[in-house]
Amino acid sequence: MDMILEQCVSLITGGRPGDLWLVLVGLSCTLGMIYYAGGRAWAFVYFLTIPFLNWSFGVVPNIDIIAPNELFQQGVALHPLTLVTGLVFVFRDFVQRQMGQKVLLVMALAIAWSFYYAWPVIALASGIAFAISETVDWVFFTYTKYRLSTRILLSSAVASPIDTTLFLYGADIAVQMQLDEPAGTMLHAANWVVFVIGKMVGAVIVSYAVRKREMSGEIDPAAL
Repeated sequence: MDMILEQCVSLITGGRPGDLWLVLVGLSCTLGMIYYAGGRAWAFVYFLTIPFLNWSFGVVPNIDIIAPNELFQQGVALHPLTLVTGLVFVFRDFVQRQMGQKVLLVMALAIAWSFYYAWPVIALASGIAFAISETVDWVFFTYTKYRLSTRILLSSAVASPIDTTLFLYGADIAVQMQLDEPAGTMLHAANWVVFVIGKMVGAVIVSYAVRKREMSGEIDPAAL
């Protein structure tokens, strides 16, 4: 039981148990701000997912899909949580339906907390990537007039390549600094394609599920 408690504290504090009370107070205030702004379940999921993913990229190892060879000199790797990263764009779309333009506040808070949980270079790269790609996603989702399921799919298709390019660039710098890996370990064409495809899988699944609910009349296709 004590070991489970220690692991929970380590997870909450990013491996710094001495910060427990400070982190609990900070998270409580942050979640309170989101709730006061009108955020509910999807907003909390969206907020918590971004710092968690940034933390995971410095802790959870990539899966080697293809070992380095003559064709793929750096090999091809995929992070196990890439699918979840793709779902972040979908979560954001759902949050916007829930609380309108205040979704940008939730995004900013999530990026800010990423600097506590992740490697500084990863947090900076991810923060820039999320800020730009999520803003593109927000503009596309807000101002296009397609049905909801189509907006979810197309906004993710626009945002995912941008996010992947910026994030892999930062991740490449991070592994050079933290792990002494050579340049190009993370950012190369094969990795880029695999990451984008992995992110789009989640968007396709959710878009299909929403389309079915639109066809059955459970969801208004024109709703923001």
